[in-house]
Amino acid sequence: MDRLFEFVVNHYILASLFVAFLVAILILESRRGGSKISAQGAVSLINRDEAIVVDIRDRKEFGEGRITGSINIPLNSLKSRAAELKKHQDKQIIVADKMGQHSAMAVKQLNAEGYANVVRLNGGVSDWKASNLPLVKK
Repeated sequence: MDRLFEFVVNHYILASLFVAFLVAILILESRRGGSKISAQGAVSLINRDEAIVVDIRDRKEFGEGRITGSINIPLNSLKSRAAELKKHQDKQIIVADKMGQHSAMAVKQLNAEGYANVVRLNGGVSDWKASNLPLVKK
């Protein structure tokens, strides 16, 4: 650990550039997938009937437990089935996946299809469960 501090002191320009690039990458990655919404924020929007949840997990995972009222459109068929969401175009669309890893791609695809009001559920369905919010099983 002492050697690390010695390196940083002796090469402060390199260390500064490393930190700057790291911060830039984190900011860029956080903005790429659109904005996020917490589980509690999603509950608030769903209860006021201002949002619809699109679950992009496969059918098996969807059957194991889903958010009440969510629509299952797996990620690999989202582009071809995006028209199914036209009747909900005036509402906020919340994209949920297993752990929040793939929802950014879904948000980008929906934005490309013309849906402007799309956010992703922070942490996915696993964060929903961790917040002790209910899941419906078929």
